Amino acid sequence: MEKQLLKEIIYDQREQLKAKKEGVKREALHGLLKRFAVLPHAIVIAGIRRSGKSTLLCQIMNALDAKGYYFNFEDERLIHFEVADFQKLYEALAELEGERRIFFFDEIQNVGGWERFVRRMHDQGYKFFLTGSNASLLSRELGTKLTGRHISITLYPFSFAEYLRFHDYQPKKDDLYSTKRRVELKRYFDRYLQEGGMPEYLQYRTKESLKKVYDDILYRDIIVRYDLKESKSLRELSLYFISNIAAPFSYNKLKNFLQLGSVNTVKSYLEYLENSFLFFSISRFSHSLKQQSVSPKKIYCIDNGLAQNIAFAFSENKGKFLENLVFLELQRRRKEVYYYKTKDGFEVDFAIKEGREIKKLIQVAWSLEKADVKERELRALSAAMKELRVNKSLILTDDYEETVRFEKKTIKALPVYKWLMEGAGG
Repeated sequence: MEKQLLKEIIYDQREQLKAKKEGVKREALHGLLKRFAVLPHAIVIAGIRRSGKSTLLCQIMNALDAKGYYFNFEDERLIHFEVADFQKLYEALAELEGERRIFFFDEIQNVGGWERFVRRMHDQGYKFFLTGSNASLLSRELGTKLTGRHISITLYPFSFAEYLRFHDYQPKKDDLYSTKRRVELKRYFDRYLQEGGMPEYLQYRTKESLKKVYDDILYRDIIVRYDLKESKSLRELSLYFISNIAAPFSYNKLKNFLQLGSVNTVKSYLEYLENSFLFFSISRFSHSLKQQSVSPKKIYCIDNGLAQNIAFAFSENKGKFLENLVFLELQRRRKEVYYYKTKDGFEVDFAIKEGREIKKLIQVAWSLEKADVKERELRALSAAMKELRVNKSLILTDDYEETVRFEKKTIKALPVYKWLMEGAGG
């Protein structure tokens, strides 16, 4: 590429950056600044498109008061940018802005071979903050060229606390003791459950913004990147998943449903969808790895608002949205998550593994007001607790609270919004 064009892009992006609002302070910012910014490692922020990675990058720049080079590789004028052009880019940046020691690169995965430039400059003492939207490409390239030289974090759409701050509500744990504030929190939570946490959607309230994210993921991040000649089956699979969040699936049944010739094709498509952060799948927990691999998996979506607006005739079962929301929070808390099925066939939504054992069980139920529902959920949890030797477990509900004790074991029912508030304020 011509250096003059690179300079024009640098100038345009610099002006856009000046006009960009800092936005809601992300919870990830504190950890990045306190734990990672002082380290020499390259910091990689990965996540779904439009989840706020660029905004977080700006927040890091402002917090560090860093004189660094910013460059966004999503610019369409960079379609022919190649790894050999990195040196020209560096020279253009230095000529325009002087010598600086920190690079802030946005959507770096758009350039094949980018890790070679990062490795060379990193070895010369330069610091890198990078963002990307493809987990596989980032991890593969980082693993081959930057082993031991990088730290990766995943950025999700707004948490409940961030959603509250977006609406100028500063959450505090003491809010749960005030009837007025608790009612207000519940009202916000009901909206969050439906709207999700994609920043751009919450700002402009247009379904088109979510549809654009969804289409870009399927086309730009998967179909084009993996050179798929036939994309109909991928689109059908994605639509099936987003219309059936928190539901079990098997590769073989999906192969037949999509009329594909191979289970491996289904596995590859799911891998592409997960690499783009659109979906997550979890396995059924078993001490037998063979049993774990052949059992059905369960699927979850990155955002409730996305599922609401894209899904085909989505079920009105609010419990599935509640379960999806709980799963996403467990991901934010970096938990190793499975589901569990007892010997009698009762299912527990989430089994949290620490080390080699399951340490916590979480069931999600919209309400326990009905006696038969309460009995079913308690029976499933108590059976799983005995089999896995877990003494405490949790039932997360929309707005029901109770503590049940039996045989030296405790099951606590708690509204999800209260559980989310555990980490929401100071």
